[in-house]
Amino acid sequence: MTDTTPPVAPVPKAPSLLRSGMVVSIMTMLSRVLGMVRDVVVAAYFGSQSEADAFFIAFKIPNFMRRLFAEGAFNQAFVPVLSEYRSRRSLAEVKQLVDRVAGTLGITLVAITAIGVAGAPVLITLFAPGFHGDIEKLGLAADMLRITFPYLLLISLTALCGSILNSYGRFAVPAFTPVLLNLSMIGATLFLTPYFDQPIMALAWGVFIAGVAQLLFQVPFLMQIRLLPVPRPNRRDEGVKRIMTLMLPALFGVSVSQINLLLDTVLASFLETGSISWLYYADRLSELPLGAFGIAIGTVILPALSRQHASDDPKAFARTLDWAVRMVLLVGVPAALALLLLAEPLIATLFHYGAMTERDVVQAAGALRAYALGVMTFMLIKVLAPGFFARQDMKTPVKIAVTCMIFNMGFNLILIWPLAHVGLALATSLSAVLNAGLLWWGLRQAGIFQAQPGWTGFGIRLVLACIAMSGVVLWLVPDVEQWFAWEWQQKTLEMAILVTAGIAAFIVALLLTGMRPRHLRQ
Repeated sequence: MTDTTPPVAPVPKAPSLLRSGMVVSIMTMLSRVLGMVRDVVVAAYFGSQSEADAFFIAFKIPNFMRRLFAEGAFNQAFVPVLSEYRSRRSLAEVKQLVDRVAGTLGITLVAITAIGVAGAPVLITLFAPGFHGDIEKLGLAADMLRITFPYLLLISLTALCGSILNSYGRFAVPAFTPVLLNLSMIGATLFLTPYFDQPIMALAWGVFIAGVAQLLFQVPFLMQIRLLPVPRPNRRDEGVKRIMTLMLPALFGVSVSQINLLLDTVLASFLETGSISWLYYADRLSELPLGAFGIAIGTVILPALSRQHASDDPKAFARTLDWAVRMVLLVGVPAALALLLLAEPLIATLFHYGAMTERDVVQAAGALRAYALGVMTFMLIKVLAPGFFARQDMKTPVKIAVTCMIFNMGFNLILIWPLAHVGLALATSLSAVLNAGLLWWGLRQAGIFQAQPGWTGFGIRLVLACIAMSGVVLWLVPDVEQWFAWEWQQKTLEMAILVTAGIAAFIVALLLTGMRPRHLRQ
């Protein structure tokens, strides 16, 4: 007998998107702050030495693959189909889909993980060919990769669980889960390093432990909604075939963006020692607003857009997309300005300890400024792309991604010569600007993105608020030399004053120009 019981925990309706977005944003901010703490600890212990470069490569490879098989192509294909099942089918049918997807994905990932562990030295050579001349560095990176690569399997299954929870309105749990990675790596650095001949190996084990912890953490919450996956491979299932069909172009599209990152790493491995680490620290800071808000908004609107498309409600679809773009601009523009104005102070406050030198701070700050130019567009991509994914249109974003990849490669090769690692960061930002512009244009041409009333007033308020914030920050910020001289307590206090004053100036300017809380609601 078919179970017609409706799925529990219905997805929040459109008016609660802001609340859901704030929940995800807060949880993600907690994760990002702990991520900063993690990077501070790692920088203090290992700085930008060759061991750190080796670990970042060993950590980057499973992350590269994770973005393909987890929150990348798989998530983009799985969530729209799951949302459709959620809206139109019984809980029993949803559970069957979840089980069969989990089994099919699991078998694929086990095979990939086995190949990755066995071929670790080859993968290191592919991702960082500049290591080839340093046998010790290459060997260390390969040893760490054998430990970190299973993280791909664990975090991909975690992402599957997170997609299910997100589709059922349980946004907080998946958003909190990355906190466990940061806690594991901090704990490994502080407490496990004395037990290894190569202390950096503790970080690799921290990554593995985190993968196990993140997967197990979500199990009780899936049991609550009766959707804990029981892997049952079945490639012939209608839903599985649809997801696989959607995944193929999405996989290619995500692969394109990851190839860009891979090219950055390959080129950086030929630059002076420390370049990979400088890019890593700068990238981590630039991703703070992206992760704390851009990804949060993208996470909550994808299930909503998918339901609106399944319900054939283009007006609600357009309103949701327009709201998401405004929210991203409201955070992304001031965040990009803050990173541009405070690059050295931020890097010095967070990382200028232990093995991290003043030169490292200056070099990382240059990369941060280059990444800052693309922060707003990185965030826009996260909310514009779901406009296509929710409609199960994977081909258009793929075509755009291919175009941007070609341009990014050209920018890399042109800019690396005069600007070294900063040129690689700048190339990434320029390609992101192009990507966001093409996505927006595609949505406009298709009549999907329709600007809602109020854009002129919103734009004027945003510009005036950013001017007020920038003026206050430039007035209060001390010289760079002082940041190098101060102890961590003074740096932290000064940075807290700058951040508080800047945010206050921004908010006061918005209020004075007429912005009210009702303007933030969809």
